[in-house]
Amino acid sequence: MREDGGKTTEPEIEDRTGSPAEVFRAFLVLGLTSFGGPVAHLGYFEREIVTRRRWISPADFAETLAIAQLLPGPASSQVGMAIGMKRAGVAGSLAAWLGFTLPSAVLMFVFALVVGRSGDLTNAGWLHGLKIAAVAIVAQAVWSMGKNLAPDRIRATFMIATAAILLLWSSPLAQLLGIAAGGVAGWLLFGRGESAANSVDERNTVKTPRLAWAALGAFAALFLLLPFVSGRVGGELLELADIFYRAGALVFGGGHVVLPLLQAELVPDWMTQSEFLAGYGAVQAVPGPLFTFSTYLGAITNGASGALVATVAIFLPSLLLIWGVMPLWSRVRHRIGLQGAIRGINASVVGILLAALYDPIWTSAVYEARDAALVLVLFGSLVFWKAPPWAIVIAAAGAGALFW
Repeated sequence: MREDGGKTTEPEIEDRTGSPAEVFRAFLVLGLTSFGGPVAHLGYFEREIVTRRRWISPADFAETLAIAQLLPGPASSQVGMAIGMKRAGVAGSLAAWLGFTLPSAVLMFVFALVVGRSGDLTNAGWLHGLKIAAVAIVAQAVWSMGKNLAPDRIRATFMIATAAILLLWSSPLAQLLGIAAGGVAGWLLFGRGESAANSVDERNTVKTPRLAWAALGAFAALFLLLPFVSGRVGGELLELADIFYRAGALVFGGGHVVLPLLQAELVPDWMTQSEFLAGYGAVQAVPGPLFTFSTYLGAITNGASGALVATVAIFLPSLLLIWGVMPLWSRVRHRIGLQGAIRGINASVVGILLAALYDPIWTSAVYEARDAALVLVLFGSLVFWKAPPWAIVIAAAGAGALFW
């Protein structure tokens, strides 16, 4: 923060582009430390990329988050891909994805190699502690994002209304309707005046329309042709590519939503229920995106080649959509009405995150008073005592191993 003519302003963002190597290093650190699932990841991104590194402005981060929420696939990974693209072009988006995904993908692959001896981890005490840590981390992220993206009564109303609707009707369709309603209301209420038009930063536009149309064409072609090719040619790797590409292309709502779809596709034809549940327990215990569950599932079915195919296939739709949407968005982002819509969408997105804080995050971790007490202590440590998230994770895992 700095003082300018008696007024406090936001810190200026870095006035330079970066390199893919720089992006990879930043997101590798995030991939190693971002526990808690997609909602918590967004809090880590905001702290590291916006506040500490100042690569993009808070308004730019909010805009990127809104776009990612409108697309199918893992929202936190898509936000990372978009930030990498803004920072260092197409290579930067690949570097961000690789850095954020690699640690958990490696851990899930190693776990697949030893799953026969490890068994089902869903009832492990240390894992229960990690779930409780996720509640605190997500609550802190929602707290922070709510203050930034729903700072007035109108947007706070969007947030609360969206959260209430999703708590009563939890489905991907309800999420899309909430986002659409927020966008329309934002367009009508905020889509006027210079403030909306000037809320974005010129230095973070992505202007490559030829890439955009090529990427969107590839996205559609793979979606249409993979089922046909895998059916005609056969082979387990092609079948896996089809299953995981469709999962990445069709699922809204993040990693928790994709799990039932993959279970229906893979159990019992490709693996047993116990093998599936073992991986489900493990992926919640590692940092990074939940979509690296695909690495484990591919490894169980076809070893290293299956792990590679499944991991690339489930994330590829997101990469293609980011490459397709970001350049096209750069051409229209300065329209005042669209910026107003983005403000409304972001408030609704915080409502979605608030609903997710309760279900599935709270409901899967807090069963009794001592669970709630530990959440309260961890949340206070994060928000008021400024404890680092990695310390919260270690403390929670230790408490779980000792007392659960």
